[in-house]
Amino acid sequence: MRRFAFPKSRRLLANSQFKSVFSGRLSARDENLVLYARENGLGLARLGISLRKSCGNAVVRNRLKRLIREAFRHNQHIIPAGYDYVVTMSGRATVDSGALKLEEVQNSLLALAARLASKGA
Repeated sequence: MRRFAFPKSRRLLANSQFKSVFSGRLSARDENLVLYARENGLGLARLGISLRKSCGNAVVRNRLKRLIREAFRHNQHIIPAGYDYVVTMSGRATVDSGALKLEEVQNSLLALAARLASKGA
């Protein structure tokens, strides 16, 4: 049975960690999400989430963050390990970001992570 925990060791918390991922210039986007990645040398995937105010009010942004964390948590055994990931919303999705479903976020996250892993390898 797989463990679906999301401990602090799997999260990006410091501003310097986010800046490091953004400076890596490895990114992919689709109609919902933009995913940035950088190798971390840890052998595990870590996630950071950065949402702008243009995504919606605080309620909408928090819902989106919960959806993204849940998608990562359930699929962390599929997402390529050894990378730090930062997720933001695509500019095209900000208008209707409150209507996103978990399945859409999961599909976007998995497709973008696979695309970035093939670019980075």
